[in-house]
Amino acid sequence: MITLGYIILSTFLIAFIAFIGIFTLSLKDKVLNKILLILVSLSAGALIGSAFIHLLPESIEKSGDTNPFIYVLIGFILFFVIEKVLHWRHCHEGKCDVHTFHYMNLIGDSIHNFIDGLIIAAGFIISIPLGLTTAIAIAAHEIPQEIGDFGVLVYGGFNKKKALVLNFIVALAIVMGGVVGYFVSQNLDQAVVFLIPFAAGGFIYIAATDLIPEIKKEINIYKSMATMLVFICGILIMWLIKMLFSH
Repeated sequence: MITLGYIILSTFLIAFIAFIGIFTLSLKDKVLNKILLILVSLSAGALIGSAFIHLLPESIEKSGDTNPFIYVLIGFILFFVIEKVLHWRHCHEGKCDVHTFHYMNLIGDSIHNFIDGLIIAAGFIISIPLGLTTAIAIAAHEIPQEIGDFGVLVYGGFNKKKALVLNFIVALAIVMGGVVGYFVSQNLDQAVVFLIPFAAGGFIYIAATDLIPEIKKEINIYKSMATMLVFICGILIMWLIKMLFSH
């Protein structure tokens, strides 16, 4: 039960990182609108970095005899289908001014957080020090991603308070993942083999088909360069975390 307590405490603390976007509540809408595309760029970079630097190498390492790229493809296709359903629901009357990528981001982040919970549970089940190291690595990874996710939700049409609340609700999936991981620890390895590359496919889809096209709409050369640099920074942050916390 001590192990379960560590899992619940660490995942709850990480979930509260979702409130990092609270600093934007003091900003005027005009100022926030100027930095939203920067936050979207950061999120896109963090998603791509997570997929290619963290999730895919991890999935290859854990895959054994299975082919993780099949699960990546399944994730990519399923997110495409989900987006088409969401788009049809909002736009079936022939006119559509509604962005669906913020809903996609919520779905993708929920899956990602749930998997993070499973990974933290696996770490604590092996040993307390490994669990703490894993939790710290995931927390460091969440900070830039949650800032970007908040920007995506506001850019997609949610007001700031609703974006904060939704971001936190989605973040609680990490607690659920931790608890589930603890109670199904005997079968955890088999589940992670599928879930990690599946999440990678979803991240690649969201970044490549939803967020990056939004970034490309910026036609000002200086602003375009700034968003591109922030996108690269998002990737570099994920790489730096990998270097700092790799075992």
